[in-house]
Amino acid sequence: METLSYQNNQKVQKNRWWILVAVGLFTFMSTLDGTIVNIALPVISNDLHIPMSQSEWVASLYLIVVCSFILFFGKLSDLHGKIKIFRFGAIFFIAGSLLSGIKVNLLFLLVARAIQAIGAAMTMATNNGIITEIFPTTERGKALGTIGSFVALGSIAGPGLGGLILSKLSWSYIFWLNVPVGIVAAIIGAIYLPKDITFTTSSLDKMGSFSFALGMIALFGGIFLGQQFGFTSLPVLAMLLVGVISFIWFVSIENHAENPLLQFKLFKNLDFSVSLLCALLVFITNFFFNVVTPFYLENARHLAPSQTGYILMILPIVQFFAAPVAGALSDKMNPKLLTFIGLVLLLVSQICYSLCNLNSSIWLFVGSIAIMGLGSGIFTSPNNSLVMSSVQQKDLGIAGSINSLSRNLGMVIGISSATTVLFAAMSHAKGARVTAYLPKQPEIFIYGMHVVFIISMLICLVTVILSGWRLFRKD
Repeated sequence: METLSYQNNQKVQKNRWWILVAVGLFTFMSTLDGTIVNIALPVISNDLHIPMSQSEWVASLYLIVVCSFILFFGKLSDLHGKIKIFRFGAIFFIAGSLLSGIKVNLLFLLVARAIQAIGAAMTMATNNGIITEIFPTTERGKALGTIGSFVALGSIAGPGLGGLILSKLSWSYIFWLNVPVGIVAAIIGAIYLPKDITFTTSSLDKMGSFSFALGMIALFGGIFLGQQFGFTSLPVLAMLLVGVISFIWFVSIENHAENPLLQFKLFKNLDFSVSLLCALLVFITNFFFNVVTPFYLENARHLAPSQTGYILMILPIVQFFAAPVAGALSDKMNPKLLTFIGLVLLLVSQICYSLCNLNSSIWLFVGSIAIMGLGSGIFTSPNNSLVMSSVQQKDLGIAGSINSLSRNLGMVIGISSATTVLFAAMSHAKGARVTAYLPKQPEIFIYGMHVVFIISMLICLVTVILSGWRLFRKD
């Protein structure tokens, strides 16, 4: 077995924590780049002279490409080697980051972001598999938990870190930050990552890969275009229809494929399915927050990007301290109880956000962010452990890929839903179509923000009910 061979290799075992550093850094950066751009969108919009609805593609395209290809690269890595795919992903991600910071026009930026996203999909698809193979069973949970912490921090640190960068530098450095860090991580990987030693002989599910990617691109592409041109537009309706048909086609293919891209049998495991669903919903909620908050703090409350950055950094800082404690507690107490407590705190934070307006104390918002960070920290590590411990060892790699997909899917659903709901609510309040922040009518944005946070509050309530049912049900 491949895992046994790596565990018997003293050189690999000696360097396993360096390997974790290399994999973890790319995991953090790949996830971070799905969130860090949001706070820079108003600046990018002004700098490139494009409407806000078009600048949203800088964030959404990245997530759509990652979601479209993450399962494909996971399967490809089984055929050609996880470490080889990871190395190629590192190169693509660094190159895409470098190109993304060069100011040309929107099309150039979107192409660069697509290159960056392909690299991110490669590293995300292989990170859990590499760690699972390298680390012995006695340390695997700790190592996978660390990767999970990198993912969680990357998903929520973006707005805060982006705000701090924008307070001193141009938006280009949001992307260029990845280049030196990526090079260091790639060098560590070049030195310490071993060669792939086992390759599967199963065929690649090409039709499944194509239908899934087509469905993702058409469905979410149609949603984002619908925000710009309206959902009654014929091209938008055609894209949405193609997306739905593609996913139906994908399910049909997977149910009959000998080596399917996505193994539906794993979802028969209740703990696995509920944990994934909760993670998906939490990431949707996080992106509701990430999309709306920069407009609230910078535009509605007139805070400088640096002040916004400092406020938003509270969330990852609180989570950074809460996550290890929750991880340690999950070894001593029921992790299902911890996830339930974390989700209740997340629900409280969403209720508090919905109470904020133009005149409320900024400390109400700051306190809500701290509660959200605490809830996320308590939820994430135990939930990752529940996902990975609920499947057999032979399915750890597959479970890791599906876990990564659920997080990224949560991100793309979150950003598409948040912007759709925000603009629809603002249009309702104004009585005319709105696709951008209205500087002279901040009360219209506040109305839209309240609708967004009420919906995110309901999403959190669903996760609390699911988690509570799982906690208290009798097996």
